[in-house]
Amino acid sequence: MKRDVIFVGNRLILNEAFERYILRNIKNSLTSIDSISYFEESDKGLFLHLETLLKSESKLIIITTKSTFTIVGKLLSTVTADNQVLKEQMLIPSRVSVLENGSYLLAHNNSEINVILATEGKALPPILIDDESRLSTIHLFNEELTSAQTLLEPLAQNFDVKLEFSELVEGWLKIRIHTRKHGNLSQFIASARGLMYHKVIAASNVAAYIIEKLSHHKKKLSFAESCSGGSLAHYFTSQSGASAVFDGSLITYSNTLKANWLAVDDHALETHGAVSAEVVLEMSEGAMNVSFADFSLSISGVAGPTGGSEAKPVGTVYISARSKTTVHTERFHFEGDRNYIQEQSVLMAVKMLLNIDKELFFS
Repeated sequence: MKRDVIFVGNRLILNEAFERYILRNIKNSLTSIDSISYFEESDKGLFLHLETLLKSESKLIIITTKSTFTIVGKLLSTVTADNQVLKEQMLIPSRVSVLENGSYLLAHNNSEINVILATEGKALPPILIDDESRLSTIHLFNEELTSAQTLLEPLAQNFDVKLEFSELVEGWLKIRIHTRKHGNLSQFIASARGLMYHKVIAASNVAAYIIEKLSHHKKKLSFAESCSGGSLAHYFTSQSGASAVFDGSLITYSNTLKANWLAVDDHALETHGAVSAEVVLEMSEGAMNVSFADFSLSISGVAGPTGGSEAKPVGTVYISARSKTTVHTERFHFEGDRNYIQEQSVLMAVKMLLNIDKELFFS
């Protein structure tokens, strides 16, 4: 069964932050999204699109504005040969089975349609579609894709689950596990953890997982960021509970602030440049010294699209991960636009944090 999302209304198309909020909610309810479509208020193609989707089995979520809510109800009534009725001061198809706070659920043949009235600055009404598929996500570290597939695919067959792999950065695989009636997710995950000790994190949200681990062990984390511009801090502070383990991040773009805030040696800056192993090593030390944290991460690089050189082309990034007993610094080269290079830098820094203390993070 397909899972589709439709946004109807100019205001939804224009408000990107609100759109991202809506999609986060939907992704928490559906195991996956097969398609996302956008229609302006006067787009006549919406009727044909609805008609096409409802010819096959579909779980369809339609996000509307105040001005398009009734229009969508009228179109659905036409497609499903239904009439509109007035309920709770809203015109909706008469066959609606559930109506709750600006959200209604309609069944048609083998499809389910959930129409939701979304208002900017307000909480999204409830998502009423119940997705019966069983789904889980694990993260696998320090294993190549082909090797992971070779090891895990036979195990997946034994427990009647299906695996989907994505490499977030080198050495970090996100694996989505599907099963329906006869599969056993928990046993598969337990077996995968036993097979790949100190490599598997059985959680969908790695940032939340790290926060929970650090909080449990009463450990603290701090950052020194340059090219990532605060993205590493946002990766963690977007999660509830971050304040228990994270006191802050120093975003030091200029050499002056690297020297004054982080005590990076002037000679290292002048000799090796801000984008170097020597400087990023001192940045991680400075972040730890200033914050008294147990772990620190530092990032410095060339995110582009300008600023690169022959020796340090765009995408060159140095990252240093430090604990109270260990430090590891490495050079990387990422490809893509500025934002993607920043995001890859953040993910690689997180991976290095996990590897700096495997006993704590993988136990």
